[in-house]
Amino acid sequence: MIFGLKLKNILFILLGTAIMSFGLVNFNMQNKLAEGGFTGITLILYFLFNWDPSYTNLLLNIPLFLIGWKLLGRNVFLYTIIGTVGVSIFLWIFQRNSIEMPLEHDLTLAALFAGVLAGIGLGIIFRFGGTTGGVDIIARLVQKYIGWNMGKTMFLFDACVITLSLFTYLNYKQAMYTLVAVFVGARVIDFIQEGAYSARGAMIISEQNEQISKKIMEEMERGVTVLRGYGSYTKNEREVLYCVVAKNELIRLKNIITSVDPHAFVSVSVVHDVQGEGFTLDENKMPIND
Repeated sequence: MIFGLKLKNILFILLGTAIMSFGLVNFNMQNKLAEGGFTGITLILYFLFNWDPSYTNLLLNIPLFLIGWKLLGRNVFLYTIIGTVGVSIFLWIFQRNSIEMPLEHDLTLAALFAGVLAGIGLGIIFRFGGTTGGVDIIARLVQKYIGWNMGKTMFLFDACVITLSLFTYLNYKQAMYTLVAVFVGARVIDFIQEGAYSARGAMIISEQNEQISKKIMEEMERGVTVLRGYGSYTKNEREVLYCVVAKNELIRLKNIITSVDPHAFVSVSVVHDVQGEGFTLDENKMPIND
């Protein structure tokens, strides 16, 4: 613990800022691709006035820190400062140690790399409790005093920044590839936050529920929850089994169900995040890979 903050979170937030900054310098800035949020504003100032983004990033965020620190809470505020300062530090480093990757004739690759790196970086930062300041603080203020949800505010702000970029230094081709990068980045952020690991949840309706649940627990060592269901057509009450398994265990689960009752009804859904024994906790209720 450092000032009540987890060292693991601090290190991963710094890793995220490094990845994000590397992408901004070597793909966005080298190929004149815009970005949303305050990062996009720093790029506008860079391409119009040659102002160093590592400095403008801090200058733009300092007033917001003074306004919004009460809204964030102590830990989030400190993690946000770490994220914002981390971005500025790594932008400064990578600008002075950039890697020449001329992709101006292949903006598809440039946009994909820009989006993926921004998404990975921000996804890691968000996953470990940090932000990079800027729009996040504005969105919280707007939510408190106007009532708009944060997603709406952040979307409108990003749209305005990208539109401003189009009227200042972007051409239409670069603007379209910027949208590709932003879209890819958003999807990668979701992927990182939800976790690369995804499970499967199975709803099982059968006349042999007891045998199926027993076999699942014995052979797969997975828990089974019994839910009370009601048939709309038959008007009969019946038990419904619910079981969550790892993605690579799904075929095995289906085989067990079929071996007991080939006529069982099984509905499978994607479970993006799982917490609890067998997934994030071991049999002793201790965290796995903490």
